[in-house]
Amino acid sequence: MRIVLKYLALLSLVFLLTGCQTKEGNEKVQLFLDWTPNTNHTGIYVAKEKGFFEEVGLDVEIMLPGEVCAEQIVGSGKGQFGISFQNQVTQARSEDLPIVSIAAIIQKNTGGYYTPKAKGIKTPKDFEGHKYGAYGSELEKASLQAVMNKEGGDASKIETVQVGNTDYFVALERDIDFVSIFYAWTGIEGEIRDADMHFIKTTDFAPELDTYSPLIITNDKMIEDNPDTVQAFINAVYKGYEFAIDNPQKSADILIAAEPDLQPELVRRSQEWLSPHYKEGAEAWGVQEASRWENFAEFMVKHQIIGEVDIQQAFTNEFIANAMK
Repeated sequence: MRIVLKYLALLSLVFLLTGCQTKEGNEKVQLFLDWTPNTNHTGIYVAKEKGFFEEVGLDVEIMLPGEVCAEQIVGSGKGQFGISFQNQVTQARSEDLPIVSIAAIIQKNTGGYYTPKAKGIKTPKDFEGHKYGAYGSELEKASLQAVMNKEGGDASKIETVQVGNTDYFVALERDIDFVSIFYAWTGIEGEIRDADMHFIKTTDFAPELDTYSPLIITNDKMIEDNPDTVQAFINAVYKGYEFAIDNPQKSADILIAAEPDLQPELVRRSQEWLSPHYKEGAEAWGVQEASRWENFAEFMVKHQIIGEVDIQQAFTNEFIANAMK
């Protein structure tokens, strides 16, 4: 009940905006980001800049992450939309937090393990005896063992060091030997820094960890009481990501203009790398497969990260299917 207790304690920190309208008559809604603005979010910024939200009668406020995470705000019903991840949605549903994934932003897990070549780590078996920069979650431990299983590695022989949100490049020089990253951002940043690094892609060794990352979420009550708002939001975001897929540099420039503190070269190169991956192998942007949700839920249950969960409640393709029409 960890997530439930946290969000109940923080309800007073957020505002209920559903049903409010601007003077132009558009409905005001909020979208809560998971992290600092980056190219995972480009389609949302495109939808805002190009007027796709206004076309469907919405005034969307993009909220930067704060002390309260998107899952807690959206799950409490005090925020309409958010950015989350498959593991977080799965855990939330197992703890009766009513959040629902309504679109997959990226079809494939672009994450992996990142290490300076000088450390001598070439495959997951080489993790043994090295220091891992961790957040400290049970999922991290289970994932490490999963990628090491293929070569008979033993994750208990890894020393974990809590690194939080520190600069990974500094930590890799000073405190740790390898860390988990998303290549689309930190990996591209390493290229720009001309860092001599080795990247071990998670799904090359553990295909069961091929999760959608990240996702757009809402909650059960929004779907039940305001399906037209949810549909309008997805219709606009769908157009935004389709634009980002077809126009990586133009969409990167939109993100840079909206968030001028971002490094322009990182945004442009990341967007060029990421645009082909948004709907890689899928019928359309945003579509989610039941089997992938089921397989990952089984992984989390098997490793006692969560209890039982009705995974069918965790996601829906209803709104993406309508957006495709």
